[in-house]
Amino acid sequence: MPVGDLPYVGVEQLEVGMYVYIDLKWFQHPFAFNNFKIKDAEQIATIRGLGLKRVRFDPSRSDSKPSAREAEQSAAAVVADEPVLKEHPALAAKRALIEKIKVQREAAARIEHAFVDTAKTIRDVEKNLLSDPEKTVAQASKLVGQIADSILSAPELAIHVMGDKIGGEELYFHALNVTMLSLMVAREIRLPQEAVQPLGMGALFHDVGRREIPDKVLMKMEPLTQAEQNLYEMHCQYGIDIGRKLGFLPAVLAIIGEHHELYDGSGYPKGLKGEAINLLARIVAIANYYDKLCNPVNVLNALTPHEALATMFAKLRTRFDSRLLQVFVRCLGVYPPGTVVQLSNGVIGMVATINTAKPMKPMVVVYDAEIPKDEALLVDLETEADVNIAKALRPGQLPREIYTYLNPRKQVSYYFDASAANKEPAKP
Repeated sequence: MPVGDLPYVGVEQLEVGMYVYIDLKWFQHPFAFNNFKIKDAEQIATIRGLGLKRVRFDPSRSDSKPSAREAEQSAAAVVADEPVLKEHPALAAKRALIEKIKVQREAAARIEHAFVDTAKTIRDVEKNLLSDPEKTVAQASKLVGQIADSILSAPELAIHVMGDKIGGEELYFHALNVTMLSLMVAREIRLPQEAVQPLGMGALFHDVGRREIPDKVLMKMEPLTQAEQNLYEMHCQYGIDIGRKLGFLPAVLAIIGEHHELYDGSGYPKGLKGEAINLLARIVAIANYYDKLCNPVNVLNALTPHEALATMFAKLRTRFDSRLLQVFVRCLGVYPPGTVVQLSNGVIGMVATINTAKPMKPMVVVYDAEIPKDEALLVDLETEADVNIAKALRPGQLPREIYTYLNPRKQVSYYFDASAANKEPAKP
């Protein structure tokens, strides 16, 4: 039933278990949402304290009915005075929430700036790698060290989805995504410290051999011919050759050579199987495969983050080290950042941030037509025990106004918040 057709109930009739809609603007009441199921007497007292004479309620979503008398069955049948809004003490909590959202938005802008700076550094590394190899490899090693140190030392690791960028850095987002996601797994499995730097360097340079492959093959939208596929697969060996000239450690070379090897033996170039594949390469293979599903050459083939993880876990599980894949899914959650979701109360939003320690309780930016887009409400599901994610949605399913408001990412990129470790995000 449309909200406008729901019956009203007087505030004196409210009971625990009733699902109600508050006909006020979001900033005029202390609740996280305008609609919710009443869970205790304190919420009833808060609603009554707002000065409203009535609220809408949804019988189909309620566990109890109005207490004193039957609620009116038609909104049109009730002509109530405009509510006399009171400054309820609980509104102080809402003002605090608004201030918290402002701080979160500022933090997101800071993290996004660090992300772009890091992508620019990777661009410079790529550009100068062969002309000034010693200096460039040292620059890359320092960058990887900064990222790894920040990720591993943060008390909690928050992963943020980044906005779509312009300025030509997109080509370098893949290397950064794979590096960041690989180090996220390293943190979770407590990879020995001496293996972290090689992992980061291997992830950053896993595709270095692609510079020897013609652009007409790399950027081809249609499926590759067998000859083109054979040529493309050579980038693994080309990468090893380049890595040796640059003085990369054997562990880094193993990642470059084996990041397309799959656990069931169906990968390339050697068809290695199981633990014959280097452990670090197995980590990078998962991050690389996930990012390619989300960000393919042809964007029409792109999967949403939720679809990509679901595909890898449900349909392609045998291709990956199952233990590492489970860690990867656990860190990103069933609904990774960038996933458009519908919450259990019907609200539509997009997962903006996940804490890897509590991936099922992400931060969600929600659609509300009454709130300007640049002030969009951020809801922390960790603090909203009564609300959870009901399902994922494809962006194409959204009405235009919601799509424009939430701006689902065409280019899905991630970065991390290292501020909890009292460290600046990695900079060039």
